[in-house]
Amino acid sequence: MRSSPSIVPAERLDRDIYLVLEDFGARAGCAWRETDEADTDLDIILQNLLSGQYAYPVRIVSFNPVEAWSRDATSDIADALAQRAADIDAEISSALQDFIAANATKRFDMQLALPLRGVT
Repeated sequence: MRSSPSIVPAERLDRDIYLVLEDFGARAGCAWRETDEADTDLDIILQNLLSGQYAYPVRIVSFNPVEAWSRDATSDIADALAQRAADIDAEISSALQDFIAANATKRFDMQLALPLRGVT
């Protein structure tokens, strides 16, 4: 079976791309977040998760169209998030801490910082 040529230049596709499945609650359910092409690399995804761009991440997938592979990257992202949060002493939401606790494969001995609520 012949495949038709892509209208997207190959150099834009020959990289690892990450997408986040987010839970928007009982009324809206889960959806893959619409994301700018420039914001789909690993470092940007980690930055966006830590900064609260994704409130309730459920799953993260990675794929490379040119190399023809895809995989569930959720555990790798959870490990990387926990490490980065510990390295920079970042405050993270309780939802993101739950995501890390549910998906991380590495044990982190330091406590991740949660934002303080109601402190004046």
